[in-house]
Amino acid sequence: MAEHIVGPVAEFPAGTHRVVKVRNLEIGVFNVEGQFYALPNVCTHQFGPLCAGTVNGTTACDAGTGWRFAWVREGEILTCPWHGLEFDLLTGRCLANPRVRVRQYPVAVEDGVVKLLL
Repeated sequence: MAEHIVGPVAEFPAGTHRVVKVRNLEIGVFNVEGQFYALPNVCTHQFGPLCAGTVNGTTACDAGTGWRFAWVREGEILTCPWHGLEFDLLTGRCLANPRVRVRQYPVAVEDGVVKLLL
């Protein structure tokens, strides 16, 4: 596994992301409340530019919300710009079909530098 420096932590403020190119791969690197996640810039549906989408939350209706629809998980859900499929940044799973997921790449932060481990 090789380390690829993608930039200083200061270039990835919390709640932001950037698409980087490593070898022939485009990878979105996301800062979710100080934790870093990396996903391929390819949607599983029709290979759209997944990481060009918006990062928001989603709605839920369960015991945790008192069985009322509520906006939850702000900053953790990536929406594909082509057809609206939502992916959990923390797990790579598709919200509409949890059996579908995108690959996650390991990310390390050392000495103020963000690195992808490929």
